[in-house]
Amino acid sequence: MELLRSGDWKGAHDIVEHLHSSMAAHVHAHLHRVEGDQWNADYWYRRAGRISPSVSIEEEWKEIYDLVTK
Repeated sequence: MELLRSGDWKGAHDIVEHLHSSMAAHVHAHLHRVEGDQWNADYWYRRAGRISPSVSIEEEWKEIYDLVTK
């Protein structure tokens, strides 16, 4: 999440694409949402057991960040 915040989308994606938890799938979905690839994001939201959020990208980033840093 910190890589994404610093503008390193590719670095964040390179990490998360090799992880297999539901949280990783959620982060992966968020990354594709940021990228603007909603179809791919929706695939990863389904893998995470979630639906595409109605909150802003920034709000979702904070929600995920808060979850992974607890």
